Amino acid sequence: MQFKRKYLIGFGIGFFILIFDIVTFFGTRWFVPGLVVALSVAWSQVWFDFFLENRRQRELESRFLDFVRNLAGAIKSGMPVPKAILHVSKLDYGPLSEYVRNLGYQVEWAVPIHKAMIYFSNSTKNEIIKRAVSTVIEAEQSGGNMEDVLASITGSLIEIKKIKESRRASVHSQILQSYIIFFVFIGVMIVIQKMLVPYLTGTNTQAMFGGGADMPSSSLAVDIQIDTSSFSGFVITISEWFTSLNGIFLMLALIQGFFAGVIIGKLSEGDITSGLKHSIVLMTIAFFVMTVVA
Repeated sequence: MQFKRKYLIGFGIGFFILIFDIVTFFGTRWFVPGLVVALSVAWSQVWFDFFLENRRQRELESRFLDFVRNLAGAIKSGMPVPKAILHVSKLDYGPLSEYVRNLGYQVEWAVPIHKAMIYFSNSTKNEIIKRAVSTVIEAEQSGGNMEDVLASITGSLIEIKKIKESRRASVHSQILQSYIIFFVFIGVMIVIQKMLVPYLTGTNTQAMFGGGADMPSSSLAVDIQIDTSSFSGFVITISEWFTSLNGIFLMLALIQGFFAGVIIGKLSEGDITSGLKHSIVLMTIAFFVMTVVA
């Protein structure tokens, strides 16, 4: 993805939220959640475009199958390949129409077929389309039957589409379960942090020890107040906070969110890197919730 000017709007809104958070909530428990909100708003447009681009790529793959079918049918009817491309370029293929029309224009301007097809595939930035076009070009240059090659590619694309749909349908319930498990984990962490830990550190000492004994003090701090008066104090208190119970709980929630998102991406898309979007969402939710209830 490339940087777009419209992203400056989100960055500007996030910056104003950050300034408001610093002026209003600095030194309070709401300061860190405000940072999360500011950061989320700042890059929300980037992630929104990222999700739209993923959906557009899936639509390109789906409509490319229609394009190949129509092209194979036109060639089968007796049209030469250039005329067949010109014929199918006039049809509607949704988000793929722009690229198909450009392909038709290049063929009409006497650009060699293989060069026009390479430009067509590269402009879509879709790996499946690139591989299919590469196969067509190799077959065309080696003197193969274009009709048979397109028929074979059509069959391959149909099989790939069926496999993806089957995998998506089969893992849908598992993805839902993964999200539910994550939120249950966050709920358990909150209960431990807000109820069990205070109870064990002395809130109900007399009830636990029969009213007379003192509960042994724990060397592990529950929470550390961040010192913002000096840089050295800030660094020291931050390092101490990471070793406190609240810091440990937050790190556990972030680790759980990261790996849960990676696993969800692997199950749904078959690619670990695709899970990073799930990881970002889950880690943002975990960070916001844990800092609010801290």
